[in-house]
Amino acid sequence: MNYYFAVLSRYATFSGRATRSEYWYFQLFNMIIAIVLMILDLQFGLNFLQMIYSLAVLLPSIAVGVRRMHDVNKSGWFLIIPFYNLYLACIDGTRGENAFGEDPKGRAGFGAADYQRPTDLIA
Repeated sequence: MNYYFAVLSRYATFSGRATRSEYWYFQLFNMIIAIVLMILDLQFGLNFLQMIYSLAVLLPSIAVGVRRMHDVNKSGWFLIIPFYNLYLACIDGTRGENAFGEDPKGRAGFGAADYQRPTDLIA
C-alpha cells in the first residue's frame, strides 16, 4: 500500500524512474479500489463513484507508467505502444544511472568487469 501512496504523492511527476514494484503495486491497488467502488455503485444505484475515482487517478497512472518506461531507459512515449509497453513494464530496469536519472534501487552500473558467468545477468 506504501507504493500506492508513493505514486499519489508524486501525482503529476513525469521525470525520474519507477521500479517494477512501484508500478505493479500501484496498478494492483488501483484495480482493487476501482472494483470495490464499482460494486458500491451497482449496490446503491450510483453511477459516479468509480468514474470520479478513475478521473482522479488518471494522471498518476500515466505518470507512473512514464516513469516505468524511463526505468528501462525508454521514452515515456513507449507507453502508447500496445503489448511492447507491457513487456517493458515487466522487465528489470537499467542498472545504475541512465538518461532519466539515478537507479531507484540504488544499484551501481553493470559493466564488463562485473561479468563472470551468464547467471550473473539474472537477478
